[in-house]
Amino acid sequence: MAEERATDLSVTPAQFRFAKALTDILVYVVVLNLFVEYVHAVVIESFTVSVVTAVLLWLLLGVLVRVEHRVAGFFRRRKGLLPRILRYLSVWAILFVSKFAIIEIVAFVTAGRAVLGHFVEVVAIVVALMASEALLKWVFRRLGEPEVHASG
Repeated sequence: MAEERATDLSVTPAQFRFAKALTDILVYVVVLNLFVEYVHAVVIESFTVSVVTAVLLWLLLGVLVRVEHRVAGFFRRRKGLLPRILRYLSVWAILFVSKFAIIEIVAFVTAGRAVLGHFVEVVAIVVALMASEALLKWVFRRLGEPEVHASG
């Protein structure tokens, strides 16, 4: 009976975006709290602060990805070696400087109740968050593939 209802399910684009955002933020909460537990430089005072930090990181990383893609796209449309070099340098600069911005913004918004460590810890957190998102996306897509039943 549950399978029949699942096949009748339709999701609007807004519902999908909401479900993705909610899932991402919940994963961010889990990843952040694992860092709090295992990396002593990462300190978040309470669960509430970790939820606020997760939402803030989700927003900041979303903006960061859009900025990085726009800058890369600007240079990608130009021909030649110099635009290619400038594309890589500008993307690297955005990714490098953004980690310091993330540290400061999180500290400011949480009034110092969330400390994500130093540059290396922030890079590790961002990589872990992006890897978690990629893993969830992979699982989601795999679950959407038609099942292959073994005959026999």
